Amino acid sequence: MKALILCAGLGTRLLPFTRTRPKPLFTVSGQPLVQRLIHALHRAGVDGVVLNVHHLADQFKVHLQETPYPIPVALSVEPSILGTGGAIAANARFMGDAPFFVVNGDILTTIDFASVYAFHMSHNGPATLVLVDDPEFNSVLVTEQGRICAFEGKDPIPPCRAAWKRTFTGIQVLDRTILDYLPETGFSHSIDAYHRMLLEDRPLHAYMPPHAYWKDIGTPERYRDASLDALAAEAFHGVCPQSPVTLQPVKKTRLAGDGSDRTWFRLFRNTTTLVAVDHGIQTVPGATEMKAWIHIGRFLDSKGIPVPAIHAFDFFSGQAVMTDLGNVSLQEYVHNTRNPRDRLAVYKEVIRRLIDFSVTGTRGFDLTWTCQTPFYSPEFILEKECRYFMDAFVRRYLGLHVPSSISLEEEFLRLARLTMEHALFGLMHRDFQSRNIMVFEGQLFFIDFQGARIGPIQYDLASLLIDPYVALPGSVQETLLDFAVNRLARRRTLTPRQFRKGYQYCALCRNLQILGAFAHLSRVKGKRHFEAYIPAAVKTLVRHVAALDDNLFPGLCALTERIAKAAGI
Repeated sequence: MKALILCAGLGTRLLPFTRTRPKPLFTVSGQPLVQRLIHALHRAGVDGVVLNVHHLADQFKVHLQETPYPIPVALSVEPSILGTGGAIAANARFMGDAPFFVVNGDILTTIDFASVYAFHMSHNGPATLVLVDDPEFNSVLVTEQGRICAFEGKDPIPPCRAAWKRTFTGIQVLDRTILDYLPETGFSHSIDAYHRMLLEDRPLHAYMPPHAYWKDIGTPERYRDASLDALAAEAFHGVCPQSPVTLQPVKKTRLAGDGSDRTWFRLFRNTTTLVAVDHGIQTVPGATEMKAWIHIGRFLDSKGIPVPAIHAFDFFSGQAVMTDLGNVSLQEYVHNTRNPRDRLAVYKEVIRRLIDFSVTGTRGFDLTWTCQTPFYSPEFILEKECRYFMDAFVRRYLGLHVPSSISLEEEFLRLARLTMEHALFGLMHRDFQSRNIMVFEGQLFFIDFQGARIGPIQYDLASLLIDPYVALPGSVQETLLDFAVNRLARRRTLTPRQFRKGYQYCALCRNLQILGAFAHLSRVKGKRHFEAYIPAAVKTLVRHVAALDDNLFPGLCALTERIAKAAGI
């Protein structure tokens, strides 16, 4: 028994993603679709497969070189696309005399190929087409006797008393009789051959599996849906091993996002919930934010650091499924906690966990996991914090005219140098604020750690304490800073005075980054709710700049006065 998997299409509806990867090599749960199909056909008894290829054909050659299969898999390269009918005719010799499968290479399905073949062998018709009920694509008319009597777009052959309208899955079993209805060479459609069969009263049988999953990935939306269905099946089985891996359309609701462009969903199966994140289809090779999040998250989890467990992921689709940590962030928890002692207690626990993150997280941390830079550096401070602040907040958001100033650039360089000179290095989260800390079942969890790198421990501490979402009073910040110094001294050798000085510089760097980010998110990304937190961040900036040595940062001091006036503070 042989099979032809159709892989030659251009995938125009999936542009721009198919410019660099053909559809059948799109991955689902880390496995290319064509690989899943080959293994499913092998389980059904197929002993040889041919792939017809055209678009990006060399990628299929590489795939076959790198992927071992239990049965022979050959390539049939088409210099020009032959269509389904042309591909069948071109590979007729490979198929042999027995009925053979022809399967689209861009589908994800649980349809049992062995049952399809057995059904075909049970009747005398020359073709069996597998049909499912998909309202988006239903176009094949089927009688009560399970015979196909017409294809939408073709003139019906009377009498055609259709009981159902169904979708052709791209899965079919054919006798060699099909070749009598196809030209020997050149382009042709198999549907045209089927229509001619109907005109001659040759029976086309419909196999309609009652309970089976099927989805083609013809569009980005359908690919993302198929990918998430597969990841959800894997993840739910991972958290409930006693339940089977069931591929089915996942029940989901969209969650409110925050500053990033990622999309979040809550997934449901029975009484279990999980959370999925969609970074978008990933076509950029090398390190990406999504890859950093996966590698770093799994590493932190292995170290016992409180992060959500990542149960399933696919690098190409950009999707992952993780533990559901509920909806309560530290920001919400603090705002709903009226007792100051309780607030202080939870912040102390956050700091204990942060110290563990910073110290333990460096042991075995692989710098290749990082997606921007492996280290927090003076160059990074200048580009991603100081200049970001000037461009996004000062010039674009406030509209202040600040001529290019060599002296101000020199002050930013001085700030970057002093920050690094007073740094106590550890693993740095880089966005350690109250919305990235979840409170779930009495425990604290850290999220959004994809920007982690080696850097000053003081930076994350500053991010936590000057966080505008909560706006802790200055006295509380000082109390928590004292607590952090004392706790950290048990784990690392440090000089309190130098640590505090480094904290001061890190807090200023973080303050600049916050204002740049809020301005960019509100004006460029259209997320105007971030504007509500800008006044608190400006007040913090005024306080930190006032604590600087005026002789070292005169330009920044003068600029801060202008900012405060422009912001009405």
